[in-house]
This record gives sequence, C-alpha cells and structure tokens, in this order.
Amino acid sequence: MECPISTTGYNTQSFDKNNFSKLKGVMYERHVSKGEKIYWEGEGCEYLYYLKQGSVKLTKSSDDGKDLVLYYFQPRDLFGDLRDNINTTNSYSAEAMSDCTLGVIQQKDLETLLWQNGDLAIDFMKWLGYMQRFLQTKLRDLLFFGKHGALASTLIRMSNTFGVSDGDSIRISNKFTNSEIADLIGSTRETVNRMLNQMKKDNIIGYECGIITINDMDQLKDICHCEGCPKSICRL
Repeated sequence: MECPISTTGYNTQSFDKNNFSKLKGVMYERHVSKGEKIYWEGEGCEYLYYLKQGSVKLTKSSDDGKDLVLYYFQPRDLFGDLRDNINTTNSYSAEAMSDCTLGVIQQKDLETLLWQNGDLAIDFMKWLGYMQRFLQTKLRDLLFFGKHGALASTLIRMSNTFGVSDGDSIRISNKFTNSEIADLIGSTRETVNRMLNQMKKDNIIGYECGIITINDMDQLKDICHCEGCPKSICRL
C-alpha cells in the first residue's frame, strides 16, 4: 500500500491564524505563468509573496552564470527579501515552475501592520528565524560534507517533500533530471550521474525513468551526518 509522506511544505506555521489573516488583508493577487520570473536578483526588493497555488524555485547566480537552486516553495509558503538600510536589492531570483497565484504584500504595508500589532511582529520574528535556520541547514549540507553529503541530504529533502511510502522504500513522486539535481547541490550533471549510479550499485537508491526510490534511508543519513532536523526544515 502506498502512503503519501508529504505533498506540500509551508513555512507560515509560526503565524497565529488571526495574525496571518491580517497579512492576507493587505495582499493583492498576482498571477504568474510557468517559467516567468517573479523577481530578479539585484533588483529593488519591495515585496513579500505568499504562494497560494503553484510552485516556485529560488536561485542564486554565480559569477560564471551557473544557478544554484536554494529552495522549492510550495502552496502556503511565504517568501521574499526584506529591504533595510544596507540591503535594498534582492539577493536571489524567484521563478515560477508552474502557473502560480501569489498574494503580494508591499513592504510599506507590512511595516505598518507590524508597528500596529505587536503579536503579529512576534510571529513575524519567528518566521524570520525559521527562514534563517532553513538557509543555515542548506548551506551546511552544501559546504561541510562534500558533494556526496550534499547529494544525500538533497535526496532526504526530496523524500520529505515529495516522498511516497512504498513498503520498506520511499518513492519520490516528482521526476528530477540529473541537471536539476546538480543545480540543487552546486555540481555538474556528470558528477551527479556518477554518484547516483554508485548509490544504485550499493542499493541505497533505485533510479529508473527519472523516478528515484530510497531503499536505505539510514545510509543516506550517515553520508550527510544527518542531525535529525524536523521535516519542516529538512525539505526542498
């Protein structure tokens, strides 16, 4: 019997229902087509975005033009850069991976709400803390344990985001090409192909027609020195 593990991951759990309703009250709706940029790295940051429908990837460009995919946002996720006295431009680019419906919050409206509602400001601080931890764990995975560790961690994150329990294994329901996986760990398609083939030989994973099945989760956790983060953090 197959059992879904997770279909969406939302980062707004720190908000009280009434407080989040206040945020929704200042949103206006925007529709974005698949492949369209929601915002670009380097342009002025003036908005936060609440993903109502669709999926979005957040990328960071290197000097040689290669994109590192940092996040995959799902429905009920809140994302965007905040402007301050030092940082006035977006640090990342956001691209729609499917047709999306967004709730857009102007930063000036957000600032007014936070000034007027202390309990909402506390919830917003919790959300900022969540996003900081999210980024820290992703950078840890990419930097501390090499490409094998980064790949193992990414496979675990995939299973927590798109995993379907299938007996003793976990099947990742979304297809990912080797190039897409490479963008998630800052590597090349050829390197990812070699590592996946080795994991397949070791029966850590199964890999067929773009569908990955995790056969030995404990092995993956050993490779990336898993710290047992909750699934709300350990996700794409």
